[in-house]
Amino acid sequence: MSSPTTPTRGVLFVHSAPSALCPHVEWAAAGVLGGTPDIAWVPQLADPGTYRAELSWQAEAGTGAALASALRGWEKLRFEVTEEPTARSEGARFSYTPKLGIFHALTGLHGDILIPEDRIKAFRVKTALGEITMDEALDGLLGAAWDAELEPFRHAGDGAPVRWLHKVI
Repeated sequence: MSSPTTPTRGVLFVHSAPSALCPHVEWAAAGVLGGTPDIAWVPQLADPGTYRAELSWQAEAGTGAALASALRGWEKLRFEVTEEPTARSEGARFSYTPKLGIFHALTGLHGDILIPEDRIKAFRVKTALGEITMDEALDGLLGAAWDAELEPFRHAGDGAPVRWLHKVI
């Protein structure tokens, strides 16, 4: 007996990808979401020679993690995946840059980052040992470095078209 699926929605924000990588991003998204995504690629003004796109999706909870896993590790690709919370699961945000790798955060109903107790305890130990400062710990828990690196790409995409891809669940 299989467990019932929990539908949710999310968005894949490709902040920058070289033109040669764009079809591979589409194939990876199709592999996770099914179907053939109709992604409208537009030039990314913050990084000339690259393109950006947004793809809204509906699928089962956990799809955001699958999308992030399918896309991470690609050189010269910057992206974020968001997944809305459901009655059975927290939401999620995944941010990726080639320089920093992947950042994952749980998110609540209003998009705020939720920090699990174990992560707070681990950072308290690191601060007590003098390995990092409290500010560095908080920045790490909140993904401040990813936000700083991605912010110029987010603003350069204001007004870009959004496409919906629905997965039957």
